[in-house]
Amino acid sequence: MATLDATASCSSSASNLQHSSSKIPQLSPSVTRLWRPAAQRNLRNQWSKLASYRQQWASSSSKGRSHATDLVNAYLSQRYMPAMELGVLSDMPNIRKKACMKLFKQQGLHGSKLLSAYKDMTPKIGAKPVDLSVTVMTHMVNTSRSMRCFLKGTSSSPLVQFSSLSEDTNDLGDGGGVPVFLFWPVSSFEKLAEELVQMFVLELNLKRLLVVELLSISCEEAPHGNQYRWSDELYPGEFDDLGICSIHSKEIGELIPPKIIGFESHSPVLRPNQEPDHEILQVYLTTWLAEVNIDTYSQ
Repeated sequence: MATLDATASCSSSASNLQHSSSKIPQLSPSVTRLWRPAAQRNLRNQWSKLASYRQQWASSSSKGRSHATDLVNAYLSQRYMPAMELGVLSDMPNIRKKACMKLFKQQGLHGSKLLSAYKDMTPKIGAKPVDLSVTVMTHMVNTSRSMRCFLKGTSSSPLVQFSSLSEDTNDLGDGGGVPVFLFWPVSSFEKLAEELVQMFVLELNLKRLLVVELLSISCEEAPHGNQYRWSDELYPGEFDDLGICSIHSKEIGELIPPKIIGFESHSPVLRPNQEPDHEILQVYLTTWLAEVNIDTYSQ
């Protein structure tokens, strides 16, 4: 089973930068003294943003779970309609057929809302951090890569300023490896941010599997809706969006299989079960709610 590493390229770049730092001139002591408080402010700002994006993720996830629950309820009502006791309504012509058709339409509506909630959690290609339409994962990925603080202009300038963007290839943005807080350099905070984002990337991929399953369920009493497979694009441009966090690989043209942290599985992703029973659906909803890949106790 392929492993998921949403930040491998970023980690590799950071490692290469650190390896070459010994060959690059260090900042002067006076500039370093000014760099440290600027770097501290930047780190506080970036971690504050990550905390905010986690709240946005929780909101989108909660909406998705609500829509998934409504979808499941509509499906189960259709499935058990033939055995339902309708009382005085049982004499009405085609009452069960009409009820199933209405429930089927409700299921489709809730499915559309579920897909919309999933899209809110998915990165958008070409989006910028300042765009209001940018989704949660894009914010998280960009923020995790913005921990460094670079010198703006030259060190000989009478006014020393700093920026989150590099203007000099010789400036690594880490103050020459000096600690920012206590004994922790910038690279340590980058590693923590990458680990945090990785958890959400894994959870997004698992939720995608649940979305595929829930959008594919149908019953004999109603017309068959869309039948999705794991390899299908759920909306136009989804694979490009998922490439931002390395869930989809353009090189091999495949999606990284979903996984749960600490659990190894070599089973392929099977075709969705189109008529799951209520116990299986309860597991789906519980898995969505539990967010098993996000370790809230270590954050």
